[in-house]
This record gives sequence, structure tokens and C-alpha cells, in this order.
Amino acid sequence: MGKEWDEVQANYQKLKLAINKNDADQESKIRLAQLFIREARVTGEHGHYYPAALTMTERILQNKKTDPSMTFLALVTKAGVQLSHHEFDKALETGKLALTFNQRNAQLYGVLTDAYVELGQYDKAVEMSDIMIKIKPDLRAYARISYIREIHGQVKEAIDAMKLAVEAGIPGHEDNAWAMQTLGNMYKMYGQPDKAKKVYDEILVSRPDYPFAVAALGELQLENNQYAQAQKTTQEAIDIIPEVSFYTQMAKIYKDQNMKSDYDKILPEIFAMLKDDEASGHNMNLEYAHIYLDLMDDPNQALQYAEAEFAKRPENIDVNRMMARIYNAKKDEINKEKYFVKASRTNSKHPELQVLATDLLSLNK
Repeated sequence: MGKEWDEVQANYQKLKLAINKNDADQESKIRLAQLFIREARVTGEHGHYYPAALTMTERILQNKKTDPSMTFLALVTKAGVQLSHHEFDKALETGKLALTFNQRNAQLYGVLTDAYVELGQYDKAVEMSDIMIKIKPDLRAYARISYIREIHGQVKEAIDAMKLAVEAGIPGHEDNAWAMQTLGNMYKMYGQPDKAKKVYDEILVSRPDYPFAVAALGELQLENNQYAQAQKTTQEAIDIIPEVSFYTQMAKIYKDQNMKSDYDKILPEIFAMLKDDEASGHNMNLEYAHIYLDLMDDPNQALQYAEAEFAKRPENIDVNRMMARIYNAKKDEINKEKYFVKASRTNSKHPELQVLATDLLSLNK
């Protein structure tokens, strides 16, 4: 939005000028790194903004004269970018280092919660989120409580916590739109598409052209076989930001309509975007696995990427669920059941797990 972008540009120029005048101004470097991170989320230009944020944090961390409080903030900010790059083991290491400087910061416990979740260490994630919400019960804390409840199959309780996250936010702000988006996605995933649509529409009232809400409406239209409208809506999202998931959604629309020339044209664009993210340090293993399995019907190629991710975090239930789905497509029932058991260990109610469970039950009768 125009006014918001004007404020971003003004803040950028102010912080840049402050750093150019005084390279020891570590606070301005932290604030500039945080501005870059926010812009990465808003614009989808991850390949530009995340490395820029890391450049700022490294300039702080390499200065031996930096005040410990600034070193702490640089470490927390760096760990946040590592999470965004899906380098979860590195994020955990950086977060633990930050913990030696400050043990009473809610943002740090959020980083640790996310890292433990992604590495499949769910008991530790619960512990970290409990500390976080005691320190500062805000939008970010409620959102993490919601996710952990969902992981453990407590769907209603997860939705309730995400509602609290939404209520704790400021309407129109990006983080509030993100919380609303997550709430809408939960409604959609667990069989309440009407409620999901209502939430997405509400987002676009307070934050017009929020691309993820636009794309989500397109996905609802796709699921209802409203192909012409889904194509139009998804294109609107693509026109706002270059998010790879929007392109894969469009490819699915083309595929379902047997629009071969359009499908063949968009695939190279998707892979170019993935390569660009990889070049900036983003681990895209699961994204590749999803594309090869769900879009290209190539479970063998999907398995190569899923196995690479499994080697990095073998306890994560999402990775194990992907492995089970791939072996299901390969009609390998032994491995399918093996990974299904690991993916189900937290009592998750994810719809993909429910489908796999039904298949296994019919096979074992």
C-alpha cells in the first residue's frame, strides 16, 4: 500500500544514513536487518532481502567491540533468517548461543520453539513455547501455541489459540494478516471452507491485495472446480508478488484443465524461482518433493529430495508424512507404513495422514 511503502522507504533512508555516518551504530544495523526481513515477507523477494539482513547481522557480530545486548539481538535476528532459509539445525545453534546472552527474551524462545518443531523435537518445542508465552503473551506466542496444539491433534484448541493471536494483533498490519491467513488455512484444511473464505475476505478488507489471501481464494475456487475464476484469482496473486507457491497453484490449474502449452511454459519459471532461492541459501528440498510428487507425478524424483530432507531432520512429522505419501505413490506398502507410523506419533489429524490411515486400514483387513 502506498503510505506503508513510503514509510518503509523513509525508514530505509534514515537507517542507511545513520550507518554511513557512524559504522558503530549497531542499533541502526539491527533495525535495518529487521526491515529487510519484513520486506522479504511482504514482497516475496527472498533472494534479495534475506541475504541483505544476514549482511547486517554479520557486520555486528564481527565487531569485537559490540555491546553484548546488540550481539544478542544480532544472533536472534540471524537465527530468524536461518529459519526462513530452512536451515533449522543452524538456527538452533545460533539460538542457543543467543541464550547465553539473555534468557528472558520472548522472541528468542519463539526462534527456539520453531527450530525444535522443525527438527521434530516436540517436547523441547512445548517447553520453549511455554516460556515464551509466560514472558510475553502476544500474537507470536499464541501462534506458536496454536501450531504445537495442531501438531498434537488438538485442532479445536489450535484454532482457539490462533483466534487469540488474531485478537492480539493490529488490524491491517502484516503480522495480523499473517495470523488471520493461518487461521483461514486451518479452517480450510480441517473441512470448514466457508469459514476460511470469510477470513480471507476479511483480510482483504483491512489489507487490500494481501497476496496470500488472494491466492487462498483462488485455491478454494480450484477445489470447487471453478477453473476460470481460480485462474483469474491466482493470476492476481502472482501479479502482486513472485511467490513460487502461486506459480505451482497456477500450474495445477493448467494441469487439471489439460492446458498443456501453458503448463509446459510455467514449469521452467517455477524451477528458475526455486534455483534463485537456493542460490540465496534457501533449502528447498520439500518444495521440490511436493512439485515432483503432486504436480509432475514423479515419485522417484520426489523421493530423492525427500530423502535429502529426511537426512537433515528425520524426526519431523511433516517430512515423514511426505515420505509416506511418496511410498504410497510408489505402491511400496512396507515403507509407506514405516513412515506413516513416524508421521503419526504426535496424534496429528492432518488430512493427508487420515487418507493414508484409511488406506492402511483397508490393506490390513
